[in-house]
Amino acid sequence: MHNISPLPDFLISRYKDWKSGAFVEQRAHFHKLATEGQSPRAMVISCCDSRVNVTSIFGAESGDFFIHRNVANLVPPFAQDEAHHGTSAAIEFAVTALKIEHMVVVGHSQCGGVRHCHDICHGDITPQPDSFVSHWMDILRPGYERVKHIEDDASRVTALEQTGVVVAIENLLGFPFVREAVESGQMSLHGLWHSIGDGVLKSYNHQSGQFEPVG
Repeated sequence: MHNISPLPDFLISRYKDWKSGAFVEQRAHFHKLATEGQSPRAMVISCCDSRVNVTSIFGAESGDFFIHRNVANLVPPFAQDEAHHGTSAAIEFAVTALKIEHMVVVGHSQCGGVRHCHDICHGDITPQPDSFVSHWMDILRPGYERVKHIEDDASRVTALEQTGVVVAIENLLGFPFVREAVESGQMSLHGLWHSIGDGVLKSYNHQSGQFEPVG
């Protein structure tokens, strides 16, 4: 395969720094992970956005979280067909094999995927039938119906970012093995929204229906 290029120098340099630094300092920890396997307490579903780093936010080490990232931290509705379901497969493995205790969905400010969905639903742009992003963001369309009454554009987009977290949790509960794990007390569900610029983290309160500051 002649189109595969050598690793760029900046990545090689970063690897060397990690191997001679953090890896050496935590060699025993990595050996334990390699020999005993993983047993994370939580799964985190977050966005692909490079500005959102949940391991930094929670001070996590290797082995702490089972992490799945996709555009706009969405969870598709439960479906049993022959299509490829990467997000659903990750959820299934976390719940049924790893027996995680907590499932955490993390949304964030200035989310490009959410903005794309908003602009399509608001009529600002035309959806492209051959766009993977446009098709993926269809998952959030029902959420737009809940926030379209908000007059201010910026407030509407932020509300849609947070509503996307709620829609993801609702879709999670459509997975039989997730619902069973929650009802049996094996696992709890959590919804968070992170403001990139000021570091604020908000948690969804089911009773109030609002996102409230953490800490």
